[in-house]
Amino acid sequence: MPERKNRKDKEKEKKNKYLFAFLIILIIAIIAISAFLIISNKDAEENKLTYTELIKQIDDGVVEKVEMTIGSTTAKVKLKDVEKEKQAIIPSTQAFVELIQEKALNGNIIELNQNPEGFLKTIGSGLFSILPTLLLLALIILMFKMQGLGDKGKVYDSETTNSKITFDDVAGLDEEKQEMMEIVDFLKNPKRFYEMGAKIPRGVLLCGQPGTGKTLIAKAIAGQANVPFISMSGSEFIEMFAGLGASRVRKLFEKAKKISPCIIFIDEIDAIGSRRTSGSGAETENNQTLNQLLVEMDGFDTEETIIVLAATNRPEMLDKALLRPGRFDRRITIALPDLRGREAILNIHAKEKKFSSEVDLRSIAEDTAGFTGADLANILNEAAIIATINDHDVITNKDIEDAVKKVTVGLEKQSRVVSEKDKRLTAYHEAGHAIVSSRLETQKDIKEVSIIPRGVAGGYTMYRTNEDKYYISKTEMEEKLVALLGGRAAEKIVLNDISTGASNDIEVATNIAKDMITKYGMSETLGPISINTEQDPYELQLLGEKFGDAIGAEVKVLLDNAYIRAQQLIHENRDKLDRVAQTLIKKEVISADEFQELIK
Repeated sequence: MPERKNRKDKEKEKKNKYLFAFLIILIIAIIAISAFLIISNKDAEENKLTYTELIKQIDDGVVEKVEMTIGSTTAKVKLKDVEKEKQAIIPSTQAFVELIQEKALNGNIIELNQNPEGFLKTIGSGLFSILPTLLLLALIILMFKMQGLGDKGKVYDSETTNSKITFDDVAGLDEEKQEMMEIVDFLKNPKRFYEMGAKIPRGVLLCGQPGTGKTLIAKAIAGQANVPFISMSGSEFIEMFAGLGASRVRKLFEKAKKISPCIIFIDEIDAIGSRRTSGSGAETENNQTLNQLLVEMDGFDTEETIIVLAATNRPEMLDKALLRPGRFDRRITIALPDLRGREAILNIHAKEKKFSSEVDLRSIAEDTAGFTGADLANILNEAAIIATINDHDVITNKDIEDAVKKVTVGLEKQSRVVSEKDKRLTAYHEAGHAIVSSRLETQKDIKEVSIIPRGVAGGYTMYRTNEDKYYISKTEMEEKLVALLGGRAAEKIVLNDISTGASNDIEVATNIAKDMITKYGMSETLGPISINTEQDPYELQLLGEKFGDAIGAEVKVLLDNAYIRAQQLIHENRDKLDRVAQTLIKKEVISADEFQELIK
């Protein structure tokens, strides 16, 4: 039954695509034929000869040949010493033929050819006569097809999907699942809640970073409640046709009402739910689509068990009308998984994979603080691919370590030829990061230092991320700036020169310094103030030019102080820096234990 339905849907989609393509081809063909006939008529106008002029040319004896089509009033005239043929309209064909015969009797012989009417010309003239009707018919059919474009939401239910996702497939979101169970209960037994006088929650907004599991938990709610799940992306509402977005919103909710109880899931809702403006063009279309969504969410019947789930990683961009009670009643933040959550996620994704007995998922979870569920799934998948390529029977710790490096830093480029000069520069740059970081109390322990190129980086310094952090102190951020500028400081002191290798470090350091001043209020001079220029570019202008200058000065002070401290630490630990750099030049990679041995 499910396979038959899927086949029918696919055949219907295929048929619609072919019909749409046929209409487009028909319109193009009509336009091309029209253009051809117009150009032909234009050429004919240039070579036109009036009947009076034709008679005069015959009298003067300059007409060589006349060619006519039976049943047509148009004649082709070939003049002596003229290459191009002229065209003339003959009012009376019989009278004209008699005139030519009379001239022939008087010695003025003109070749006269009377041809039957051509098939192609007959079709061309017939098509040209019915062209407006065909064009109008094609446009009407296209308009009807456009109405069908509004029906875009994909429906997933137990009959049409082979695999059903439930809360057992979601790990690391225990509190979020607990809150969602209320919605599942409502979808399963709405009568209990109605009898108590409780109202249906209209919408639930899922906020969180990309990859944290917003879409997964939405599917799990539908699977747990065993109700249909209509999925649609925010960008699917907006296309080239004006008014189509609002039409799609209407059709989406009409479809939901027919299969109620159900869940509507709108992914990346900020594509249509961003703040309304008084702009024109595409902005007006966005406004109309959002207005229609607001109207539909307000117009639910109390008897209709429909819940709208929406996901976004930019909740600050959404219109306030969308977030008020009665529309999106609940807002759930899907945070990054903690240690227990990461271990549970790894266990789910490890079910169908073969691992060596030495692999400890707990240890992997400890080393991947800050990773999302999607990142963890990707790491295990990459590890399986690496193990297969290396002809391993099972996935080893080495495969997982290589997968982490591939995902976080980039693909290893062993084949790249690096000059000795570049190798020495990279070795001192990475050694500078490692030495400076090891002398700072708040910075993470060194896990690995390498000068093997990966991705766009010539080398890298990896840190242990075995602690979940929810807050970062000012001291930690200042020392992070010092660690980031350690590579540039080492280049300057050892090589007495600087390179482009520190460009990414400087970019990251500058962004951290700006956030410290404008976002976290960590400036001693400016005090606790927050300025969001991305959300409101005119916010800084309201505070005055001097305020902007003060922010720039504060950022520069932070970066200058960090660079000075990095240079001091390099000077104080120059012998350790040389040892680490020389070992890197020889071995290319240094492990955590080797690094600790070198800096004793």
